[in-house]
Amino acid sequence: MNAMKTGLHIGVLYGIYIMGTWIQQLFNLFIPGSVIGLILLFILLMTGIIKAPWVEDGARFFIKHLALFFIPATVGVINYLDLFSGGGLLLVFIGLVSTLMVMVSAGSVSQLLIKSKERSHGNE
Repeated sequence: MNAMKTGLHIGVLYGIYIMGTWIQQLFNLFIPGSVIGLILLFILLMTGIIKAPWVEDGARFFIKHLALFFIPATVGVINYLDLFSGGGLLLVFIGLVSTLMVMVSAGSVSQLLIKSKERSHGNE
């Protein structure tokens, strides 16, 4: 029963993704359809048209298995090994530094949001 529920949630998320790619193709936008789908999901969640419990199990499934989704991209890099031969070490360094910057900024923003939320609940 739980697998069917998760599958249904994944189906809802996939449907929103398909709508995002359809919008991107229809209007010939430069923004990827997956990003449009995320924006669409955000709007649907914020307006209450879709409730969070309707997609929660599917989202948890995707987050739990997120590392598996990066394997094709990592393997695809093998096709471009000649690009790494000259400045490969520099590219690795840039990748590590940019990843660290994203992690630090995301952590800082989330900490600020948590503190802000705690202050607003403390004033009530």
